[in-house]
Amino acid sequence: MADEKQDKDDDPALVPERDEKAKAITKAATEQTRELPEEAVEDRVIRLAFGGDRARWEQFVAALEEAIPPNVTIVIRGSAVIGRRWKTGERYDADGPGTSDLDLTLVGGDMLKLWDSDHGFYIPKLHTVPLSDEHPDVCPVLLPLRRALSAIARRPVNIQATASIVQYARDVLMDQPYFTVLDAAEREGEVARWEVEQEARRARRQAEEVGERVEREHPDGGVGPSR
Repeated sequence: MADEKQDKDDDPALVPERDEKAKAITKAATEQTRELPEEAVEDRVIRLAFGGDRARWEQFVAALEEAIPPNVTIVIRGSAVIGRRWKTGERYDADGPGTSDLDLTLVGGDMLKLWDSDHGFYIPKLHTVPLSDEHPDVCPVLLPLRRALSAIARRPVNIQATASIVQYARDVLMDQPYFTVLDAAEREGEVARWEVEQEARRARRQAEEVGERVEREHPDGGVGPSR
């Protein structure tokens, strides 16, 4: 079973107090990560969070591309990136396969508007509480996506949203590196196509729902008894 407190333990904003050993371990891991090229960091994420299965990783990215608008940057942060848990310095999946979470952050776009305005923010209108096992109600609209991503990754996937300036502050001021999965700057020309595809998907789902309803109401195919 995944550690239910992991999303808190990996968030330096929530656990600023750590022992010296953990600080030394995560500092070394952070410095080593910053020296790696993007390809090497991606390989690490695939190895740690997806058991080295690149096909599952590609399926994971494709699910994000389909669900999240192109004007949103998507990053992975935390222990899947540096290989160590922020609070304790323990290795990723130290308690066994699938026991560490995968932390996604959605940067920019209108993602902040999806979160519950009363209970869904650490910093109002800037930085959200993660959609997670501990907080399943802060962003109901993304629950199906979280379930799908967790099934692909075979571990809990937590989803937060942040404003760009906050993400920058987390990286620079808190010294927490991240890996960019999808960059809005590289996808800015895809918005119109994505919106058309979303509309087509909605139309298909509605047609399927109508078909399922008709089948439930008329299991015999709508053919009445012979006369």
